[in-house]
Amino acid sequence: MRLETYGSREEWLQGRQGRIGGSDAAATVGASPYMTNVQLWEIKTGRRQQADISDNPLVWYGTHAEDHLRELFRLDFPEYKVFYKENNLWTNDRFPFAHASLDGWLKDGHGRNGILEIKTATITSAVQRAKWNNQIPQNYYCQVLWYMMVTEFDFAILKAQLKTEWPGQLPSLRTEHYLIERSEVQQDIDYLREAGERFWSYVEKDKRPPLILPEI
Repeated sequence: MRLETYGSREEWLQGRQGRIGGSDAAATVGASPYMTNVQLWEIKTGRRQQADISDNPLVWYGTHAEDHLRELFRLDFPEYKVFYKENNLWTNDRFPFAHASLDGWLKDGHGRNGILEIKTATITSAVQRAKWNNQIPQNYYCQVLWYMMVTEFDFAILKAQLKTEWPGQLPSLRTEHYLIERSEVQQDIDYLREAGERFWSYVEKDKRPPLILPEI
């Protein structure tokens, strides 16, 4: 695999062109709550503009919280070495259709390489709470698997800060950590890789893929 870093966000965004990123991966298997596989195909073939959500308050919060949460992880888990470079982009010649931009990368006491993924979520309903009930939401799970595919790292840790807000109450915060061992999810990685390859073949042929309906 190869790591590149860019001098500005604009250069980084340009470097991401022409590949599928981790936040796109769920759409290739119909697991994204934000877009279908056909809408993603329209974006990748220039038929649709990628929505700019950087001004969304929840996205803004997550972006500005990331540095602090990464440092908290460093303090809480000194057994891991934590690395990070801004505007990072990982690619792999084995998967030319894919890229990864990591919130951090790790090395454990055995010399194994890992991914650090940081999420913030604001929970205002029982439905949103259920998505984090002893599990990772499917779109985030796909994102982590995609990063493991690109980097070929051994494990990943997802750090999630969950903020619950109810009317008339101060927000409550809960932090969860999810360890994902590559050896336990290799079949899922392979499934997602095959879906990504299949999706990208439609992009290259400029042929609309069959719509994948999400499971109810």
